Amino acid sequence: MKLFLCEKPSQGRDIATVLGAKEKKGGYLSGAGVAVTWGFGHLLEQASPDAYGEQFGKPWRTEVLPVLPTQWQMQVKPESKVQFEVIKKLLLKAECVVIATDADREGEVIAREILDYCGYQGRVERLWLSALDEASVRAALAAIKPGHETYPYYLAGLGRSRADWQIGMNLTRLYTVKARDSGYGEVLSVGRVQTPTLNLIVERDRQIAHFIPKPYFVVTLALAVNGQPFQAQWVPAVSYCDEEKRCIQQGVAQQVVQLCQQTGTASVTETETKRETLSAPLPFDLGTLQQQCSKRWGLGAQQVLDTAQALYETHKATTYPRTDCGFLPTSMLSEVPTVFSALVKSDPVLSTVLARLQPAFVSRVWNDKKITAHHGIIPTKQPCDLSKMNEVERQVYQLIRQHYLAQFLPVYEQDATRVSLLCGGQLFKTRGNIVIEPGWKVLFEKEQEADETQGDNDNAQLPPLQQGTPCQVTGAAMKSLQTKPPEHYTEGTLIAAMKNAAQFVTDPRLKKILKENAGLGTEATRAGIIETLLSRGFIVKKGKSLRASTVAGELMDILPMPLKDPGMTALWEQALDDIAEGKMSLDDFMARQSTWTTQLVEKGRAQAISITAPPSPPCPVCGGATRQRTGKSGSFWGCLRYPNCTGVINPPKSAGTRRRGVAKKNVR
Repeated sequence: MKLFLCEKPSQGRDIATVLGAKEKKGGYLSGAGVAVTWGFGHLLEQASPDAYGEQFGKPWRTEVLPVLPTQWQMQVKPESKVQFEVIKKLLLKAECVVIATDADREGEVIAREILDYCGYQGRVERLWLSALDEASVRAALAAIKPGHETYPYYLAGLGRSRADWQIGMNLTRLYTVKARDSGYGEVLSVGRVQTPTLNLIVERDRQIAHFIPKPYFVVTLALAVNGQPFQAQWVPAVSYCDEEKRCIQQGVAQQVVQLCQQTGTASVTETETKRETLSAPLPFDLGTLQQQCSKRWGLGAQQVLDTAQALYETHKATTYPRTDCGFLPTSMLSEVPTVFSALVKSDPVLSTVLARLQPAFVSRVWNDKKITAHHGIIPTKQPCDLSKMNEVERQVYQLIRQHYLAQFLPVYEQDATRVSLLCGGQLFKTRGNIVIEPGWKVLFEKEQEADETQGDNDNAQLPPLQQGTPCQVTGAAMKSLQTKPPEHYTEGTLIAAMKNAAQFVTDPRLKKILKENAGLGTEATRAGIIETLLSRGFIVKKGKSLRASTVAGELMDILPMPLKDPGMTALWEQALDDIAEGKMSLDDFMARQSTWTTQLVEKGRAQAISITAPPSPPCPVCGGATRQRTGKSGSFWGCLRYPNCTGVINPPKSAGTRRRGVAKKNVR
């Protein structure tokens, strides 16, 4: 029997339909000599530290750290036991297992950790899916890969999981216990990726809080030639400017205004016209999609991921979303007519748009050398039902569709003219643009209108100007402006910062080692990191912006720099990529991680730590600090010295008779 192991039931049903496995069984489908079963994401999880020794159980103690497993242990999630037993029995009958989980690092781990745990020794193959529509599933089934080709993705996924476990378990326990000794009773969560991400937000908030606005001055000259008006901007001498070339001397700017008004004319000293071209934006990778949806509609990163996943799994409308690549393989050029046909069947209104496209036009998107594990997110070859999508799904789908269709229109072309002028001995510059070929921008007219509303210093079209052309001065004005602080991170701009952690690296040696695109986390995990920070109260959302809590700032102050450094964590992510590419072994990676973890624990153990504890009522037994806890029957205040002191305040009714020192106070 050939067993297909999928990531979730919906995926299993899609593949089983194509395979002809129609007979429903408990936890799987069978027929035509195959069985198709599934997980619910991960069925297994890393064992807790106490599995490696009693000394790592409760209460947490710093003197036993670090815990560094040499033989890693997994355990079946309690909620997954029934389905796990189904898969375990099927594996005993399987001559070949086809891994059909999501085609990425995490999908590889979900399947292979089950095979390893069950000791499966048979043949392994890999179904590498980019879309779940029937045509794509059939194409993938015809091109099944041998299992060894994707095995390195499993090793990289194990490295990620184990490194995160080591840092999370050791550093969270260390700093939580030390903070409790100083009176703070909550868990201080520390993570290999979440901590440097949180530090980005804390540092940005501090830059804004400590920002001191400084004035600067802009002089605009209103001009006309043969009755056609245009504007030019003053270029102040360096001696009048700050490091950003902004004039900071108000008196000088005022004198320039007066001088221009008195002079009355300006003369063109130089003109230059260049043809500029701009290629269409690429189809989306997940991070870029999250950025755009945050900017346009304020959608959260996790919301965008969930929506893109629904478009892929439920509606079969778009291809695999957890991709870090926006390019397309040249082999998919032959599929363009089929995709166009599906798009029109899904939305007949598109017929007028498609009539303007050039299907034979080959944009920069078709590049086999740029393809990573997956290509960009695009519409599938299967028609979809827009009426079954909710509003957000339709918005995201139409955005993905728009970026795909843009590939079949010419590049945008404009003639950009730059002009230098002298007025009263002062240098002014201006620029004008003439559209030669609107190209792909005809699909982005609404976005273009929004950009034009925001305004810039370009003139739509300049009058004919040549060197020596005299221009009449019709006005001169000075505007007083102030420098602005950086903006608070939104989920979209934070995703962008996480994607390019190298920009925050100042160490020249580290910067040289890091790839330009080295990031914090992966396309698949960044949204989850943000959700974790929100759920743990380290950050809060105000409108679109993300703000760090007081505790987050205090935690960043006590953590060692290597743990907060985006560049260091990006370096580890880069090492995981090397494992996936066969350039580094898992053992070497974990040896380095263990050394790093040990150093961080030793450094943290020697630190003096103080975290501001929120107000709490005193323990009714010992008079010490308490913290709010949540039990099976509700929340209550418990002594920080538990289990040495069992005092509680406002216990749940079911717990009230079991613990000593109960004080039923009305604590607010």
